[in-house]
Amino acid sequence: MLRKCLVFMLLINASLASAANDAVFKYTVNKSMDLVYADVYKGLENAGFYVVFEADIGANISRFAEKWGDNYNRNQLESIRSMVFCNGWYANAVSNADPDMLALCPLRMSLVEKAGKTSALFARPSVIASGSAAKPLLEKIESEV
Repeated sequence: MLRKCLVFMLLINASLASAANDAVFKYTVNKSMDLVYADVYKGLENAGFYVVFEADIGANISRFAEKWGDNYNRNQLESIRSMVFCNGWYANAVSNADPDMLALCPLRMSLVEKAGKTSALFARPSVIASGSAAKPLLEKIESEV
């Protein structure tokens, strides 16, 4: 099921090339964060990307709700979580092609839940790599993710 979902995401990614914000890939499903997060985590690791850090951003900023008052969570997001992940082989290959593109390493994906729907948000490395010798490799990484 996850593999089918990832293939579907890749197909949608190709169709989003003319979207208003090409730098961010966004995919939304009608599922809770708890279900989506576990699947994305497993999917990344099954594809050879290892999650090296997890941040529960929503829980962290909730401590400031009183201090920030009306400016806290104006979009009424229910959950914000992020995964930082890497693949050593790809990191080495990027460093060989263009060491400056190591600014992308490690990669990250944020997941945001609102109204029972979860969106995966991924900054597309190929957009940043425009004009870089590492762009073809970063496009491959992007498609793997």
